[in-house]
Amino acid sequence: MSTAILTGQPVPGSSIEGDLRSLGFDVRVASDTTEAETLLAQAPVDERVAVVDARFVGHLHALRLGLTDPRFDLAAVPGAVTVRPAGRQALTRAMARENSAGGGNGPTADSLADRIAGSLDADGLAVHRPELGSLVAAVPTDPQGRNEARQAVAAVDDEAVRLKSAVKSRDGFFTTFCISPYSRYVARWCARRGLTPNQVTTASLLTALIAAGCAATGTRGGFVAAGVLLIASFVLDCTDGQLARYSLQYSTLGAWLDATFDRAKEYAYYAGLALGAARGGDDVWALALGAMVLQTCRHVVDFSFNEANHDATANTSPTAALSDRLDSVGWTVWLRRMIVLPIGERWALIAVLTAATTPRITFYVLLAGCAVAAAYTTAGRVLRSVTRTAHRTDRAAQALADLADSGPLAQALGGPARGVARRLPGIATPVLALAGGLAVTATAALTGFGGLWPVLAAAVYVLTSAVAVARPLKGALDWLVPPFFRAAEYGTVLALAARAGAHGALPAAFGLVAAVAYHHYDTVYRIRGDAGAPPAWLVRAAGGHEGRTLLVTVLAALLTASQFAVALTALAVAVALLVLAESIRFWVSSGAPAVHDEGEPA
Repeated sequence: MSTAILTGQPVPGSSIEGDLRSLGFDVRVASDTTEAETLLAQAPVDERVAVVDARFVGHLHALRLGLTDPRFDLAAVPGAVTVRPAGRQALTRAMARENSAGGGNGPTADSLADRIAGSLDADGLAVHRPELGSLVAAVPTDPQGRNEARQAVAAVDDEAVRLKSAVKSRDGFFTTFCISPYSRYVARWCARRGLTPNQVTTASLLTALIAAGCAATGTRGGFVAAGVLLIASFVLDCTDGQLARYSLQYSTLGAWLDATFDRAKEYAYYAGLALGAARGGDDVWALALGAMVLQTCRHVVDFSFNEANHDATANTSPTAALSDRLDSVGWTVWLRRMIVLPIGERWALIAVLTAATTPRITFYVLLAGCAVAAAYTTAGRVLRSVTRTAHRTDRAAQALADLADSGPLAQALGGPARGVARRLPGIATPVLALAGGLAVTATAALTGFGGLWPVLAAAVYVLTSAVAVARPLKGALDWLVPPFFRAAEYGTVLALAARAGAHGALPAAFGLVAAVAYHHYDTVYRIRGDAGAPPAWLVRAAGGHEGRTLLVTVLAALLTASQFAVALTALAVAVALLVLAESIRFWVSSGAPAVHDEGEPA
């Protein structure tokens, strides 16, 4: 159990001890700094410890935010400071300094907790201080101040603030106005019954899989049920994050589940629609795979641009200035959020079309909407990039290199190509990535199945890819390199499977792209958690984007169409087992980061 050391003279009528116990703390009282230091030494070393001023007046949720958030090793609010086991030594040193400075002889007007927090700041440590907003957290030193603080507490509804803060500040229109107004109460209901965010996340996944199963029946009743269940899955998807924020139940496992299940749910639903259409005699596997390719490439554009500008200063380009002016006009904010077709709008669209139309129409509309969204966001980011003067940092360049997923072939050729790459103009890097990708994808799509032209084009793609990543990706548009690579690899697999025309070729290609896409999403969330890219052995074993692309073209050239379908299936299983085993090992380990996306949904 966590330990709270209550310092200073107790205040008659104060609820601080009861509040701390309600948050799971074992409360111990220290009359001075010397006794506080003794109690700190006696507290279990593997548990959280907090130092709280007995005069504290404030909302319970202010204490909860300051003292129980598991994402931060050190945190403080006025009158309280806490550390997790990783920060225990720092707290011990700060306490010892306060004691040796003469604070051990008795109570002082200054808050010991605030002095310790200041000492930790002086040591250069990152002390998290949550944004309290209208919540009150104060250490009044006289009766009048205490009375004023209590009146301020009474004037603000603690529970209302807690419910409001459970909702993301930058959600899409559909989520904000059609889901969150009631899903936050579902989150509170779950919290009061001891349910965890991971349990709700799992329920959301199961609901989406059942929806996919209903769609796979191919009946009108199945399609209607699938649409309803997909919306229900999205409600639960919103609820799990709101529950995590409401009860501050963040975890590394929850980070992994939240990061991967959204994609698994959506792509499983695509597969369900394709299976349902096939039952009715309509083959839409190419459309389903195209939707997955387009959606994944959209996400990679988002990830690459954000990582490229992770350490950059504020964008002062004319495009950014125009965007800021548009943000001042309320209706344009929601219009722009809807244009990008975030997950709420997208799933609502898919659900309605599934229930009312056919899988083919659903995919046609989805592809058109995602294409418009991709063009809008990519064009805006290109304009922002070419009109700003900020330089890419080494950290950003390394993140882009990790997102590129270059395998042993590109790495082997990258050394000899480095001298050539350094002499090329800055724009050459994304141009080479685009040209090589277009060459192999177009050749695979436009030539007959089983020919050597796609193999030759893939060999050219290997060379252009090696040159593109031979120098640090610090150019203004170098963030386009990873999405170009994704489009080339996924597009080549789609084109060859469609050209094969064999039964099962496109479903096998769907499985292969899904497995590889999971690897790329896993890379993104590791980078977001500052854990770096997946281990080098995994990238080598998976072949890298250029190695897999070359391998698929060689298989298409050497095998018959039916054999090619079997080979794609085997490759999909091998890649899935490889990346899933390493991903699960990493995300359930104690060293994995707790990454929770608080931005706009994708």
